[in-house]
Amino acid sequence: MSDENPQYSLNQDQRDFLEVIRQMVQEKVAPRAAEIDEKAEYPQDIRELFADHDLFGLPIEEQYGGTGTGDLMLVAAIEEIAKGCASSSLMIAAQDLSSLPFRLHASDDLKDRFLPKMASGEWIGAFCLSEPDAGSDPGALRTHATKVDGGWQLNGAKNWITNAGVADFYITFAVTDPDVKYSRGITAFVVMADSPGFRIDALEHKMGMKGSPTGQPVYEDVFVPDENVIGEVGKGFGVAMSTLDRSRLGIAAQAVGIAQGATDYAANYAKERIAFGHPINTLQGIQFKLADMETKTAAARELTYRAASMSDANDPKLGKYSAMAKLFASDTAMEVTIEAVQVLGGYGYVKEYPVERMMRDAKLTQIYEGTNEIQRVVIGRSMA
Repeated sequence: MSDENPQYSLNQDQRDFLEVIRQMVQEKVAPRAAEIDEKAEYPQDIRELFADHDLFGLPIEEQYGGTGTGDLMLVAAIEEIAKGCASSSLMIAAQDLSSLPFRLHASDDLKDRFLPKMASGEWIGAFCLSEPDAGSDPGALRTHATKVDGGWQLNGAKNWITNAGVADFYITFAVTDPDVKYSRGITAFVVMADSPGFRIDALEHKMGMKGSPTGQPVYEDVFVPDENVIGEVGKGFGVAMSTLDRSRLGIAAQAVGIAQGATDYAANYAKERIAFGHPINTLQGIQFKLADMETKTAAARELTYRAASMSDANDPKLGKYSAMAKLFASDTAMEVTIEAVQVLGGYGYVKEYPVERMMRDAKLTQIYEGTNEIQRVVIGRSMA
């Protein structure tokens, strides 16, 4: 990042930390990426590596054991990891997502109980909003909670939940007042993974991001004590939306990292691949592809970093800019990885080379944390 614009700059300590992350990715994470994808297993060794280097503390304030380095540093780190392995970068993005409801809305007691263990990597969380019939429309939730003595009883099911089966707790949104129209009767709860009546029914077999489990939590008369309510009863929709306004920056950063990783690989390949007696990067058709890939990725990075700096400053326009960043960066990742496959030709289409994995991983960035169609709705409404 350039020092010319202080709005986007990291201080020297942060730059040094980012360099440590860069070396770790090159030496430990990127060499594991193909195997992680092939086996479709959660890489516990990478989780431990990240915990040892305080990466799970990146989203969290110093008073709770985090790095306290802010969202700009967070997105720079996620981008760096995603260059080598998108599944691994999702560990940090998902930790940001599941920590935000605590940081923005939880009681001091909940913060003290959960955030230090999240910062150390001892606990990782899952954010459970989507359901089989309520993906882009959270107002259509069917999971419900009934008031009982000392707490609430949850029943229902969620779908497409990141970290399903490996999370230590699940932030769950449930209807607590079915008589209130649309989204105003929803409450946010913290459900521990070992709660009686809670289980993971199935894990999805996905196109990409195979090292990050995605599944369906089920709740059958799951008891949640009153002290595990996040924010106010009936105000859970606001908890979810304010969380997503910030967490989608992690997906934008992930998309930028995928795009840059694919661009770098394609550019290096084009230096070495000989056709018609010359490296193919001397051919104008290839040069133009690489130029467009680099330019679009740089533009996506600028928008993502600007939105992250707005998040650090609590700018009221954050929701619009985070939606634009996620939209543009993920569309860019898809375009760039498709072009990277084309630059490599037949080699790009086989698993021996990483760009086909990058292309599969890029597709998900257009879908989760709000589809790009929903991002356009968010942006459009902010302009109305």
